[in-house]
Amino acid sequence: MAGSEAVAIQETAAIQGTTGIEATTAIEGTTAIEATTAIEAERPVPLWRNLQFQTLWLSQAASSLGSGVADVAYPLAILALTGSPARAGLFAAVLTAGMVVGALPGGQLADRRDRRTIVVIAESARALITTVVVLGLVMGWLSLGVLIAAAALLGAGQSVSGAARLPLVRSVVPTSQITTALTQDEVRQNGAALAGPPLAGALYGIRALAHAAPFLFTAASFVLSALGAVAMKLLPAGPDQGANSAAQPVAGEAGAGEAERRRNGGMLAGLRVLWANPVLRAAMVLIMLMNAVGVGLDLVVIVILRDQHVPAAQIGLVLAAAAVGALAGAPLVKPLHRIPPGVLLLGVCLIEVPMVFGLALPLGPWWVAAVLFVPSLAVPALRVLLDVLIFRQTPDEQRGRAVAAVMTMMAIGMPAGLAGTGALLQWLPARTALLTLAAALAVSVLYCASKRELWRARWPR
Repeated sequence: MAGSEAVAIQETAAIQGTTGIEATTAIEGTTAIEATTAIEAERPVPLWRNLQFQTLWLSQAASSLGSGVADVAYPLAILALTGSPARAGLFAAVLTAGMVVGALPGGQLADRRDRRTIVVIAESARALITTVVVLGLVMGWLSLGVLIAAAALLGAGQSVSGAARLPLVRSVVPTSQITTALTQDEVRQNGAALAGPPLAGALYGIRALAHAAPFLFTAASFVLSALGAVAMKLLPAGPDQGANSAAQPVAGEAGAGEAERRRNGGMLAGLRVLWANPVLRAAMVLIMLMNAVGVGLDLVVIVILRDQHVPAAQIGLVLAAAAVGALAGAPLVKPLHRIPPGVLLLGVCLIEVPMVFGLALPLGPWWVAAVLFVPSLAVPALRVLLDVLIFRQTPDEQRGRAVAAVMTMMAIGMPAGLAGTGALLQWLPARTALLTLAAALAVSVLYCASKRELWRARWPR
């Protein structure tokens, strides 16, 4: 979430300065051939030839697609098993709670150990847990208790894997190519979000194996993700991987390393940095409230469309409209970043309030798809906003904890939001529950709009 135009200009200026004044100074006293060779040696490999990054990208794509399928398949399975929207909301709440609990320890682990190994272990564990769900469905012993336990473990595994993955991008990509790498990563995230829901609906419609097809697909995706991380360990080192290994203390320096960890704030370092900055604090509170209220909207949409007897495959297509909006919004990143970051964040949140109210209008599934599409146009700009304001300002040895802190702040209210949404759907008509969420969303945005720090925020120079 993303001055990306300003950042791109700064990166270009830095490159031009190096190849101009600094290169000329360094070249003095050498031959033209030697100077040219030196410059070419320092020129980064094109991103498409960077095997470390492309392997990481494919690993992330597999994991994201598997998660996208699971996000739709689990509610459908629980509704079929129990008929209770509240229990479907409970599953999602426990999953998110697992993410919150695992985020901060995962961030500290990512700053101390090899991040590729962490991804391998976390993704393998998620594949094993999903395989247990598949066996339960096929053999007929799957229960809500098993699903709730799986939700907690899957959520923790997702946050541990995510805290290691995001810093890995900067470990395998030179600084001058970060913006391009993040652009390709947007395609991965939104492409998976686009393909996941309709694929989940289609796979769940297969009656063979007791509707286990989407979960089998998810387990295979996690296995592919783990294999991608294994392949990264076998490929030549990336341009900046020394920074990652430097975060791991040497045995003879254990005392110094422990003192350094205390100075850096330990596991809570990222949270302290966020909370000490008034702009970041106000922005994260706004995002936290928006996520807490809005996280249950997909469940509400699923219940509303199911009550209208919309087929599962079509429900998946409707939910995919949000990903289509995010893909379409990629070209809007630079124009939107001409707006001050706090104003941009508030503006997007304010626009989302009437859109959520619009979901309550009984105009059919394609109206719902259109409403989901519009606010998603700003998602890429908001993702780059977070990267520019936080992750690019954080040294590599603390970046895992910075990622974990953002994940924690974004998700900390989501378990209560999901459980509350499930309860609303259990006791109120779906449209009444939706209007209640929209009103809570409006109150949250209006509260954060009173924070002067957001209106005055500026992009970092």
